[in-house]
Amino acid sequence: MAANMYRVGDYVYFENSSSNPYLIRRIEELNKTANGNVEAKVVCLFRRRDISGNLNTLADSNAREFEEESKQPTPSEQQKHQLKHRELFLSRQFESLPATHIRGKCNVTLLNETDVLSGYLEKEDCFFYSLVFDPVQKTLLADQGEIRVGSKYQAEIPDKLAEGESDNRIQEKLETKVWDPNNQLKDPQIDQFLVVARAVGTFARALDCSSSIRQPSLHMSAAAASRDITLFHAMDTLQKNSYDLAKAMSTLVPQGGPVLCRDEMEEWSASEAMLFEEALEKYGKDFNDIRQDFLPWKSLASVVQFYYMWKTTDRYIQQKRLKAAEADSKLKQVYIPTYTKPNPNQIMVPGSKPGMNGAAGFQKGLSCESCHTAQSAQWYAWGPPNMQCRLCASCWIYWKKYGGLKTPTQLEGAARTGSESGPRGHMTRQEVQGMSPFTRNEGRAKLLAKNRQTFILQTTKLTRIARRVCEDILQPHRAARRPYASINANAVKAECIIRLPKATKTPQKTKLVPRPSLANIVKDLAISAPLKLKASRGPPTPINRNQASQPRVGQSLLGKRGFENAAGVPYPANGRPYTSGMRTTSQSVIKRQKVSQGEAPNPVVFVATKDTRALRKHLTQSEMRRAARKPHLLVRIKLPPPPRSLVMPLLPSSTNEPIVLED
Repeated sequence: MAANMYRVGDYVYFENSSSNPYLIRRIEELNKTANGNVEAKVVCLFRRRDISGNLNTLADSNAREFEEESKQPTPSEQQKHQLKHRELFLSRQFESLPATHIRGKCNVTLLNETDVLSGYLEKEDCFFYSLVFDPVQKTLLADQGEIRVGSKYQAEIPDKLAEGESDNRIQEKLETKVWDPNNQLKDPQIDQFLVVARAVGTFARALDCSSSIRQPSLHMSAAAASRDITLFHAMDTLQKNSYDLAKAMSTLVPQGGPVLCRDEMEEWSASEAMLFEEALEKYGKDFNDIRQDFLPWKSLASVVQFYYMWKTTDRYIQQKRLKAAEADSKLKQVYIPTYTKPNPNQIMVPGSKPGMNGAAGFQKGLSCESCHTAQSAQWYAWGPPNMQCRLCASCWIYWKKYGGLKTPTQLEGAARTGSESGPRGHMTRQEVQGMSPFTRNEGRAKLLAKNRQTFILQTTKLTRIARRVCEDILQPHRAARRPYASINANAVKAECIIRLPKATKTPQKTKLVPRPSLANIVKDLAISAPLKLKASRGPPTPINRNQASQPRVGQSLLGKRGFENAAGVPYPANGRPYTSGMRTTSQSVIKRQKVSQGEAPNPVVFVATKDTRALRKHLTQSEMRRAARKPHLLVRIKLPPPPRSLVMPLLPSSTNEPIVLED
């Protein structure tokens, strides 16, 4: 009964989705609606999965600083992973939720320097927080309620002076003397001076026009003049005049008129006081937010001083009574019965008893994604539907309460709804390309044309053993035909560990087959290769570009003409002659398949040298085709003999004199 009774101030689990983790909220109010239902006004607390990656990095640095300052014992990797599930972030966001969505209680505490983080893992339903999250500004700030202990906040007290040692410090710089109790005045004289100071303050308010509007009656002016501001002014006047009553009286009433002293209650207008009450209702005693959002023209000291004066007024007492009456009329607690309806993610085979290992549409032999167990009283579907992942009963409860898995896994990010982006390692190639920013802009697609790198998948020994032992689950032939379908490797390995002790008792019979050398295999393949008959070919394809425009007759593989174009006359297949608009099979249009730049393979380019181009000119057309069809055979080229160089004998000139031509 007490476990299902929820009161104001309790931290509770709320369920907003059957597949998502619980929401953690703090009950502020319990209100009954007009139709009889109960709604809870709650304060929102956020998990790490609810904030962005940048804020998670900031939270990690804050956690490291806390571990260094508090000298926490070094946790293991699994403990670090689970401690992130226990950390929450407080906020000032309120929301109203139906009370019927409550699924249990939890305990949330402010993280203290004396706390041991590993202690939170030992307790169920125990969380901590140290930072405040602002959902609007998307910021993380330290909580203002922390206890400031240490050398950063406490003053250093100097040592006590020895007997006879003089204090060499300048006292005027350390403190200011405002009252001397050893003065020459007696207490009745001081009381009489204070009465005179109050009378002067009442008279000063009567002369001031603004004060007469705020305090229209004599009683209100006298009450305002009797507050502490008048008392402090009178005592300061006595101190400044060396406790001489005559000088102090003249200071109270100078030649210009009586001195008027006002406090914050008189300086603030009625509208400003209403704004302050509204802000106090929203933010509580957070004076920084009150000043920033409601009264930015006021100083922080003025806001704090007005608050403590406002608490002495009748207005504060009236509001306090109204709140007490409202609290009496509101619900203080509500009873919510235990939720017993089946979860939609619960896996059950139709017509079978609960607790069977298997489900309709789920592969048999799958294990838990968190603890990798293969046996559980109940299974729950978890993660993306196409992955067919599931959790056991204990891991499902851990997922719902703490918002994560017991052990880190890649699929944990894929199962988060509302996160920025899931891991792309479990997406198809089309989905990844669809998420790429280059697919939205056609001009950027060229940047991804040849931006690929070679990667190697290195398998472990357990993976190679699992391929043989769990061949019925893995189904390699089916997986090869459907490479886009995902394979749950964790389930295969878990089933392999179960079957492995049984498989070692019945070892497989292996027969060693001697393998010949590579040279013998190549020689046998060359001898056993069948001789292909040379097919008759049609006329050679013209190389001249001018002949390329001539019509070419479509020929079959053996060089024969098509049946439709026999004897030069096109024969129809259904007995009707062809018209000009019809197209024969030999005239069919072949559309070239366009290969996108992203799908195109890496090109292999052969740069021809000057000698290579010269050798091509000595090959006939049939030799070029033969070399293209059989690139493994050597090409033999008969080079023509080089032309003989003719050496002309030099005839001796008859004379060495220059020849002169005259016109």
